[in-house]
Amino acid sequence: MARYTVNDAALAATRKLVDAKQYVLESDWGDVQPDADAQNAFLERHGWPDYAAWHLGLTEGANDETKARHAFVVGDFRRVHRSALIACVYRAAEWRHKRVELAAHELLQHLDRTAGID
Repeated sequence: MARYTVNDAALAATRKLVDAKQYVLESDWGDVQPDADAQNAFLERHGWPDYAAWHLGLTEGANDETKARHAFVVGDFRRVHRSALIACVYRAAEWRHKRVELAAHELLQHLDRTAGID
């Protein structure tokens, strides 16, 4: 099973987007998550550092400038999606990636506080 480290740059970038109210509270993540074409288009326009900033997990041992390196995407490359954070928490918990799970959970709580969700 792959192992992941928490991407601190993504944590900071996601927190900044939430603070700027750049989030979607209701979406079906299965329908809106970036597909391969959207990922490739984003990479062509923005490069690897910006791509990485959308992923909470970094795959240990994978090369930096590969899609395999980046896991647990938090948004659609424009806004953070609450459903994406929920998916990150769930998936990380399911596969016992505790640090990623806790990072995603903290971001979800931050988004909910910012959005006024009790």
